[in-house]
Amino acid sequence: MRKWSRKNSLSGLKLRSEMDAHEAEVLRSLVGAVTGLLTDRARSAPEDELAALTGLQLGNTTPPDDPRLARLLPDFHRSEPGSPDAERAGLNSALRSLHEPGIIETKVAAGLVILETLPPQGGKIILTPEQADCWLNALNDVRLALGTALDIDADTPEHLDQDDPRAPSLDVYHWLTWMQDSLLQALMP
Repeated sequence: MRKWSRKNSLSGLKLRSEMDAHEAEVLRSLVGAVTGLLTDRARSAPEDELAALTGLQLGNTTPPDDPRLARLLPDFHRSEPGSPDAERAGLNSALRSLHEPGIIETKVAAGLVILETLPPQGGKIILTPEQADCWLNALNDVRLALGTALDIDADTPEHLDQDDPRAPSLDVYHWLTWMQDSLLQALMP
């Protein structure tokens, strides 16, 4: 992948890069996996008759069991030390039910922008600033999900031994980080 660049044109600012076929395939696969997880989560929401009558979209009331989804859809409220957990659980349940559908919808929409603007066989990528924002959000979600799956934390070394089965995925994680940083740098005036 080439570093993102910014070009001003008569139609406005455009952000450009180029990706080879293998890179495009990897990115499309990762974005597809994350949007699939999120879509499955949205579909698992219980049916609510009152919500159906009012048009209000309600989501799950419990946090996801999958650690990757839990990272993408964290609790809304963290209790203060010494506060009752029951209050926190009730507050999180209500907030999750009300807001999770919209959050998932926004995350899936951002992922779809990548899938729509990334040529399947690789090639030139040209984005508007709005599309670039979607790319940044979706790349961040993919990085969070992959980082959770790899158990990346502050103590994870930059490079793993080639014998470590996580080594290739860590390289992909670093590539995603670089891509996100390059795009962010190109967006800055």
